[in-house]
Amino acid sequence: MSHAPAWDHRLGRLVARPLARAGIHPNAVTTAGLVLGLAAGALFALGGRSEAEWAALLFVLAAFLDHVDGEVARMSGKCSRFGHYYDHVAAVISYAAMFVGIGVGHHAGPYGEWAVVAGVLSGVAVAVIMSFRLKMSVDLGSEAIRQPNFLGFEPEDALYVVAPLAWLDRYTVIDEMFSFIVAAAVGAPAFLIWVLSQRQRGASGIPETKSGS
Repeated sequence: MSHAPAWDHRLGRLVARPLARAGIHPNAVTTAGLVLGLAAGALFALGGRSEAEWAALLFVLAAFLDHVDGEVARMSGKCSRFGHYYDHVAAVISYAAMFVGIGVGHHAGPYGEWAVVAGVLSGVAVAVIMSFRLKMSVDLGSEAIRQPNFLGFEPEDALYVVAPLAWLDRYTVIDEMFSFIVAAAVGAPAFLIWVLSQRQRGASGIPETKSGS
């Protein structure tokens, strides 16, 4: 599989360049992404279709900024341990807020408490996966968490689908957003179990010696 940068990473570099030249601190970009992520979760939790459409847009922007801040840090020479962990915490909060918000927003619908359970389960599983990947990168190096790349897309890019699903929800009889969190509630824990088992066995694709980032 290709190891060329994913499309969002490439676009992130283009956006990061003028920000770095303007002296914008990477932690400020991280904070902006965190605020957008929290706003997205809050709008999803309101349960309205218009709110969900705006929430989806804000979440996509937040997820995109998660790629921009690191590029700004590298271009401006402002990489730091704090910034690395702050970036991770902000991303975890944003992603968890999105899933939990969708679940809460569907609470008043026909799914009731199950919607909240699905949202929380998805959010927690994704947060644990991201935290475990961070530990792997610290222990084994960045190569240990390199994702498969197919035509410029990585597995985590699947989260961007929340936007078209939210916008499509208005025009179909199928509840696209609920289907999304149910799929995530099943898929995320399953993926977490797989990652843990692969790491435990030192399986293929995860080097046993630390490599440089």
